Amino acid sequence: MNTILSFLRNLEANNNKPWFDTHKSEYQEARSHFNAIVERLIEGIMTFDPSVKGVGIKESIYRIYKDMRFSKDGLPYKTHFGAFICKGGWKSGYSGYYFHIGTGNGEDYPCKSFLAVGNYFMEPKVLKVLREDIELGGGDFDKIIKGLHPSLSLDQDQKLKRAPVGFDAEGPYIEYIKLKNFCLSGVYDVTDLNVDEILEVFKSAKPFLDYINRAIEYCREEL
Repeated sequence: MNTILSFLRNLEANNNKPWFDTHKSEYQEARSHFNAIVERLIEGIMTFDPSVKGVGIKESIYRIYKDMRFSKDGLPYKTHFGAFICKGGWKSGYSGYYFHIGTGNGEDYPCKSFLAVGNYFMEPKVLKVLREDIELGGGDFDKIIKGLHPSLSLDQDQKLKRAPVGFDAEGPYIEYIKLKNFCLSGVYDVTDLNVDEILEVFKSAKPFLDYINRAIEYCREEL
């Protein structure tokens, strides 16, 4: 873990191509360590979520190079390593399990290291189906949330202040229906990384993930 963090901190202080090119071997060593952790996570996730079977490192790990069209600070490299493990790989559009190691000083990620489950920025049609499922589900979604590992919590970012059009503002699950991002997250101590504990967190969120991916599947079948 020290190898990964040391490289990321040095990259944060020298976020430019000349430095990166000179220290490419350090990047490759850090990435190798990160890959090894992700491989263990994939193997562990497969024991309780067979939908990720056949997914490997290439389909799970994000590049460290930024897309400069969307770089707010103009720096060419991310100061974190991230992996998104899901059915069909991270380009598939399915929700999944996210694992992140970083410095905590990047433009988009204030947390040093965290876990997440679900997906960010749901398609409107999927969001509508999820809201309908929650309203008509008789509390099944609420039971899933109450069964999560205590380190996980629902993302409240961009949550609506009022009930969406067509939904009962006085309904018992309206606070869930107001959500725009169906994503769970939890910060962890990267210096005391325990893959088995991370897998337990992910396992507790499997029903949540199934709930979301069911809506995604439904919308795809409707096309």
